[in-house]
Amino acid sequence: MASDTDATRAGKGLRSKARSGRRKRLLSQKARISLISVGCVLLLWFAATSWLQLIPAGRFPSPAEFWAALRQSLVSGYAGAPLAEHAWHSLRLVAIGFVCATLAGVPLGLLMGYNRTAEALISPVFSLIRPIPPLAWIPLAILWLGLGDAAKVLVIWFAAFVPSVINAHTGVRGIDGGLFAAARMLGVPRLRMVSEVILPGALPMIFTGLRLSLQAAWTTLVAAELVGALMGVGFILNVAQQDIYPSMILVGMVTVGLLGWLTTKGLVMVEQAALARWPQGRS
Repeated sequence: MASDTDATRAGKGLRSKARSGRRKRLLSQKARISLISVGCVLLLWFAATSWLQLIPAGRFPSPAEFWAALRQSLVSGYAGAPLAEHAWHSLRLVAIGFVCATLAGVPLGLLMGYNRTAEALISPVFSLIRPIPPLAWIPLAILWLGLGDAAKVLVIWFAAFVPSVINAHTGVRGIDGGLFAAARMLGVPRLRMVSEVILPGALPMIFTGLRLSLQAAWTTLVAAELVGALMGVGFILNVAQQDIYPSMILVGMVTVGLLGWLTTKGLVMVEQAALARWPQGRS
């Protein structure tokens, strides 16, 4: 009997190692493909701007011009501060607006998805706000809060709020109704209903909404910083456009892309930890 148990455990261990090996091979293959893709883009960039000179320097910078502008922004600074300070300022605004929107939007979406009365009360107002583009709030935000950071945080909040509400609501509505019926029949308290039924079931859609919210936050921030800002990556883009400095414009664009990529990676790590905490959410 013991030998059968040991054999079963050994078989499970071998299957687990095989799955882990397949995942590592897939990841390494994906990494190679990604490197090849990036390398091809860089090669085309160099060929079009430096080698064949198909694109004039005043239209789009060459890799050498981009590198010179990047060094300038990092060492001596541009638009009143080094690139790191501009990036940190933008990152802080996005983090504040995104977190505030998440703390408000996700619970509201869960409430609307679970409680039909709450949905009937909130949905008409939300349906009016939902189609309004985030950038349309900029004039009101400036009127209410001035040209400071608070107005930009408010606009980011509007941009990130809507996707978090919609996806949390959709996640709850996608849960099998039989789970709710069984929980009610067993007399599960409401807090346990939230932690053991609603959150695990809605978690994948919640994080889908958070990724969309984060993307919207970065897009809106850059647009907001183009108006009345004295710091930030959007301010770099605005000043570089006025200076007719394509290399620095590209530096600002690449900075936004890297910051968005890094924050998305961080959100994915949080998602993986949450799914490990509530494994039911993977189904």
